[in-house]
Amino acid sequence: MAFNLEETVKQLTDFLKTEAKTDTVVGQSFQLGEFTCVPVIKFGMGLGYGGGEGHGDALGKGKGEGTGGGAGGGMGVEPIGFLTTRGDQISFISTRSSKGLSAVFEKVPDLLEKMLDKKKTEKAEAMA
Repeated sequence: MAFNLEETVKQLTDFLKTEAKTDTVVGQSFQLGEFTCVPVIKFGMGLGYGGGEGHGDALGKGKGEGTGGGAGGGMGVEPIGFLTTRGDQISFISTRSSKGLSAVFEKVPDLLEKMLDKKKTEKAEAMA
């Protein structure tokens, strides 16, 4: 049986085109009261392949020749949270619990926004 690398790569590429699309990664939206919710999913994939051939006439090992090849892959899908909208407000609700340093990094955008708002207020008061 011959291993056709080009055909295998084409089949894998076609598979990726059909599986790694927005509906697969983000999911279908749904209504929950006055909220519209969209699940967000982490999608990962790994692929590997290899092959070789040999011709031998080694002392004590005999004579022969051979070929071999193989390919493998894996795929994972993990829910990470929900995008929610209500009116003109958009929020992200994580399904992961945040502890330690990662919790601090998640708060940085809110802290920056508050700091910038405070500076604007101070500047406006100083100019008045």
